[in-house]
Amino acid sequence: MLMPSIFGESLFDDLFDDFARPVKRAAATATPAVMRTDIKENEKGYELDIDLPGYKKEDVQAQLQNGYLTITAATNTSDEKQDDDGRYIRRERYYGACSRSFYVGEDIKQEDIKAKFEDGILKVAVPKKEAKPAVEENKYIKIEG
Repeated sequence: MLMPSIFGESLFDDLFDDFARPVKRAAATATPAVMRTDIKENEKGYELDIDLPGYKKEDVQAQLQNGYLTITAATNTSDEKQDDDGRYIRRERYYGACSRSFYVGEDIKQEDIKAKFEDGILKVAVPKKEAKPAVEENKYIKIEG
């Protein structure tokens, strides 16, 4: 009888993974390309700190459309090493892209948002817009007489 496990398919899978299935182990622990984001609120607005390690400033784009701020990052790296005869000793490539959207509101304009990329972290400042109270309009009925 197989025992249920929070670690994998069965209780004993983790015990033998390093020997029998090292590829499965690596795939199970791989982290997807997700933009980890910290959001802070202050009296002026919101500050987003988005982790983008390995990306350069030119790899990152920010777009505001229909009240959504969309951050997109794409990278293309290559590490090729050859011996003296031109034969490959190692050839590794990585192509990756990730994107994340945040609803900031319809009243926010592109020029209101400030962004800075520094040390692999994209810092975005989004101001708060004052909520406009709905002004109740008095509608009178004309009384004839």
